[in-house]
Amino acid sequence: MRGWLPLTLGLLAVVVGAVWTVQGLGYVGGSVMTDQRIWAVLGPLLVLAGIGALWYGMRARRPRP
Repeated sequence: MRGWLPLTLGLLAVVVGAVWTVQGLGYVGGSVMTDQRIWAVLGPLLVLAGIGALWYGMRARRPRP
């Protein structure tokens, strides 16, 4: 069960960060986040943090010799 929490949080961060990015760039309408530059900046940062968490989670799941 080692590594499941970072994997889950990392995947969630990647998805949320991608949504924030497309909303910030104005591709998804109907939100107060639409066309707001801050979300176009914070979204990719969250995606990078999520990728880091995924990497850490995958390393934690790898069997140790």
